Amino acid sequence: MKKLNLIMATMMILTLVVFGFTKIRLGGITGKITPPEGVAQVALVAGTDTLRAEISKGAFTFVNLKEGVYKVWIKGNAPYKDATIENVAVKDSSTTDLGEIKLQQ
Repeated sequence: MKKLNLIMATMMILTLVVFGFTKIRLGGITGKITPPEGVAQVALVAGTDTLRAEISKGAFTFVNLKEGVYKVWIKGNAPYKDATIENVAVKDSSTTDLGEIKLQQ
């Protein structure tokens, strides 16, 4: 009987752990910078943390982001200016599309 109780308790704990982690959902941020040759780097800032994205033909994507508000910082190549997009919201398991971001000279 003790063995059966131990097995049942272990199964309940494992079930709670598995279902507890299914609630964690991650989102993302995507966008496209024009002109593509005008961008040197794209970074995502959240508090004191900074993430950098790979850029392909001006397009960038940040994945596996927790729900929250972020700042996107774009470093431009000369003669283009740097750009900042404040208050970018990421919601539970959705991707925020910033669309086309035009760099100014």
